[in-house]
Amino acid sequence: MTTTEAPRSRKSPAQKPPVSDRARAENSLARKLVAPAIVLMLFVTAFPMLNALYLSVFDYSLTAPDDRAFVGASNYLTALTDALFWKTTANTVMIMVVTVFFELVIGFVFALVMHRLIFARGIVRTSILIPYGVITVVSGFAWQFAFSNNNGFVNGWLPFIGDDFNWFAQYDSSMIAIMASEIWKTTPFMSLLLLAGLAQVSEDMIEAAKVDGATWFQRLFKVILPNMRGAIMVAVLFRALDAYRIFDNIFVMTAGANDTESISFLTYSQVIEQFQLGMGSALSVLLFLSVLVVAFLIVKVFRVDLADARQES
Repeated sequence: MTTTEAPRSRKSPAQKPPVSDRARAENSLARKLVAPAIVLMLFVTAFPMLNALYLSVFDYSLTAPDDRAFVGASNYLTALTDALFWKTTANTVMIMVVTVFFELVIGFVFALVMHRLIFARGIVRTSILIPYGVITVVSGFAWQFAFSNNNGFVNGWLPFIGDDFNWFAQYDSSMIAIMASEIWKTTPFMSLLLLAGLAQVSEDMIEAAKVDGATWFQRLFKVILPNMRGAIMVAVLFRALDAYRIFDNIFVMTAGANDTESISFLTYSQVIEQFQLGMGSALSVLLFLSVLVVAFLIVKVFRVDLADARQES
């Protein structure tokens, strides 16, 4: 007797659930609402972007405008093979990661306090915005004064360092001062974005977790933070892109001394100080591309799906 073996069933590849009519309608409305802003932004920014891309393929110095020569991708190769470019990139990434991390933690604590406040909510929320309302250049000068070894107050608060410690004499302490000023100024912005996310967390879910015996940390990591993923992604995305383009604080506090340059500062020094418009344009293009990469990675890490968040199919 011969037996025939039944063919093995093949698992069908995972298919995405169909998009609901409500999600389609919301996507269509969103595209219509943002279309005018996108058209206006493209109209305002398209020429500078295309002009920078055009100039980046030339050896073009403002001191000799008539000697412009086409060099193709030479400016990009020079930048990508230069140790200074990668040093400034490392500085930029470090500032972005450290400042966004501390702003996220401190801003979330502030958001929790403001969310639970019963009295004087408006006054507290307005007061916490004061650092963010200060002009960045003014904030940089204020923190430069604070870290001064002559009459600054930071050394007095840290007696183990010594009154004559010069924060701007070496790389590590200079970067700490720059990041401290950045964190102080922009944490309020992060806290308000997170406060908006906290307002979207259902109190019924939190109360249900309490009834089930969940501790405060369990409610935080199992209920509050998962339901705030969208708000956290927006807050991190906005601040990361802003921090990646840091220029003002470095310009005011160290002027790029002690290897504290960022990519934006390096671009500034090439164009304004050395008059190398071709190389500066190439650096600005690389900065733009790296910002796109950072935004792409952040969106991929959080993987926020608004339809899934509403439990729609």
